[in-house]
Amino acid sequence: MTPLDPQTKTLLRELEAAVATPLEKASALSPGIYLSQAIHALEQARIFAREWVSPGLAAEIPEPGDYLTFAVAGQPVVCVRGRDREVRTFANVCRHRMMQLLDGRGRAGRIVCPYHAWTYDLAGKLIRAPEMDRSEGFDAGDICLPEIRTEIWQGWIYVTLDDGAEPVASRLADLEPVVGRYRMAGYVPVLHQDHVWDTNWKLLTENFMESYHLPMAHRKTVGAWFTPDDNRFPDKVFDNFTYQTFTKDETAKYGRAHPDNTVLEDEWRYTSVMPTVYPTHMYVLAPDHLWWLTLRPQGTGQVHVRFGAALAPEVMAGLDDADAFLKETEAFFDEVNDEDRFVVEGIFKGANAPLTRPGRLSWMERSIHDFQAWLARRLTGPAGAAALRGEAAE
Repeated sequence: MTPLDPQTKTLLRELEAAVATPLEKASALSPGIYLSQAIHALEQARIFAREWVSPGLAAEIPEPGDYLTFAVAGQPVVCVRGRDREVRTFANVCRHRMMQLLDGRGRAGRIVCPYHAWTYDLAGKLIRAPEMDRSEGFDAGDICLPEIRTEIWQGWIYVTLDDGAEPVASRLADLEPVVGRYRMAGYVPVLHQDHVWDTNWKLLTENFMESYHLPMAHRKTVGAWFTPDDNRFPDKVFDNFTYQTFTKDETAKYGRAHPDNTVLEDEWRYTSVMPTVYPTHMYVLAPDHLWWLTLRPQGTGQVHVRFGAALAPEVMAGLDDADAFLKETEAFFDEVNDEDRFVVEGIFKGANAPLTRPGRLSWMERSIHDFQAWLARRLTGPAGAAALRGEAAE
């Protein structure tokens, strides 16, 4: 590992100092943490090449041949439902001349390379390679797409490039009793969008995980039903995630249990949970709906945003006019996302301004302080500490 340059060392020491400060006295991070190319490279190596990321819900690919594409630390991947109904993830690159195989999402009985028609089955095995009979020693049976470690947790697909990563269920064991009561694996996907926003991935993550901005930035949408005094945080800090809860009153259009919901009781019938699973999987889980983001950094100043929404099964079953309701729901969430995009792209512009300095955090930004601590653990852990000392050690 190459020793870090002085500017990067300074930024990492500032990060360590920020997380060592109690929330009551804490501040936002230095703009350089979001703008530095060296920090971005560290994130790719120490975070995205090692952590679990979520391309989406398993319910989005319910039938054999259904697939979703994504990318992890520069590696294109495809998650596909096999004929045995298991979800597997493969490198989304042909074993011939490195052509990307699939794009977006859809259904395919086989995976056919659009370049030379090399064809793979849903288990990733090469089953056809035209005009290869004159290539000495070539045996299609020896060739498979590299399989990438995949786990399903509470209905979410998680993938990692690190074969030694701790299982998702272990990492999120403390989150399971919080979200498990909602049975979100049974929610029905109704919306899937992909966008590219001009901001840094950490700025978008921080924006999603805090509710301080809701009354102002989302005053026309979700902020209208938000009561700051009902915002609650867990009593401890967790290593792999953070979350908060908030309630919705009787005036809220979304966020309260349907009358046919027989699972949730008492305050949980109008309580939403907002987890952030590090590094880039965020969602709002409500008694009646679920909406989520998962991010893929594209350099320091752009991020691929995957957005989705799902409805509780009893909500879907009770719709008189599903098309009209879903159209209205999509329009609502489009407005919410537009509000967030305006904010996070504006923050990135501000971070690039020469007079910008980090300000103090509110108690309602507790999740940001948790996230800062996680970043510090990942970027300045044992390997990072060695780099800060100038040692060329892994």
